[in-house]
Amino acid sequence: MWSNRITRLLTGSPLIDGHNDLPDALRVLAGEAVSPAALEKFALDRHQPLTRTDLPRLAAGRVGAQFWSVYVPGDLPPAAAVVRTLQQIDLVREMHRRFPDRLELVTTAGGLESAFRAGRIAGLIGAEGGHSICDSLAVLRMLYELGVRYLTLTHNQNAGWADSATDVPRVGGLSDFGREVVAEMNRIGMLVDLSHVADTTMRAALDATRAPVIFSHSSARAICGHPRNVPDDVLARLPGNGGVCMVTFVPAFLSAERWAWERHRTGPVPPVTVEHVADHVEHVREVAGVEHVGLGGDFDGCGEMPAGLDDVTGYPRLFGELAARRWSDAELAALAGGNVLRVLRTAESGQSQPKPARHDVSSSFSRTPRA
Repeated sequence: MWSNRITRLLTGSPLIDGHNDLPDALRVLAGEAVSPAALEKFALDRHQPLTRTDLPRLAAGRVGAQFWSVYVPGDLPPAAAVVRTLQQIDLVREMHRRFPDRLELVTTAGGLESAFRAGRIAGLIGAEGGHSICDSLAVLRMLYELGVRYLTLTHNQNAGWADSATDVPRVGGLSDFGREVVAEMNRIGMLVDLSHVADTTMRAALDATRAPVIFSHSSARAICGHPRNVPDDVLARLPGNGGVCMVTFVPAFLSAERWAWERHRTGPVPPVTVEHVADHVEHVREVAGVEHVGLGGDFDGCGEMPAGLDDVTGYPRLFGELAARRWSDAELAALAGGNVLRVLRTAESGQSQPKPARHDVSSSFSRTPRA
């Protein structure tokens, strides 16, 4: 039965998810300006019915490592955006302080592997939107010092130096300062995240970067024409760059019918299922190669999720669907986390344009079982 195979696979290879908005969801639910107070009201070591993520469900979903998004709205005044980002980082750090036996905050590929072997979920931080740096390379460097390991160049609004996929173009991709931001991220080892950016920004960043990029939570434009998805010509550049497109589970990004419904809101809501996600994963594999695909669910960052992926317990169902489509264990391990570990290592080392081996997968792990 596929479930036994997937359990063995995800016990031996870390499943790394690229994007989860639980920190901001907790802040909003708690109605608190200072984020850690949210943890008094929503204890993560027990089931939380108002979120799609908690520690028992992460364990049930076999999640080995999670990038926590420290999202802040793109329309905040610049200084306020920096403050809110710091508050979100503080919340993520407090989450890990409260549950040291279940969570471990890490900043390197080696730290992730060590936490996984010890049976803890490795936590990493990603900042969502260039507005979080207030047009300051010094702020960017300080976010890195606080543990931020990727920066999404924009959110739904343009940054002053980078165009968003969902805003009116302003600079034609990246400005000169935008290219400075990318260069500094390369220098310090922070991943350039191209989810949310305009197509012109994707291409400009790929021209500018010396290191692999990621799409922390985006799907394939060829299957669903949502502007947040990645066009094939950009996917085709990932092998030369070494980067990874982490397929997301947002229903409007997965189904052309659902995207049409979201725009017009007429008739019944088209269903979206785990099979739609598998279609996008397979498309990225076909265009970019299996070495350049990952997963970024976007749990707690949107409303409804696909049937079968209602919360973070659903990952094994997706792997089961891919196993039924004849994915090998090596391919599934690369998707789960091997590809992202490679990108993290490359960013840390300062290498440029790595050439991954076929089915590049981390060495097998022997880990302590989680409850």
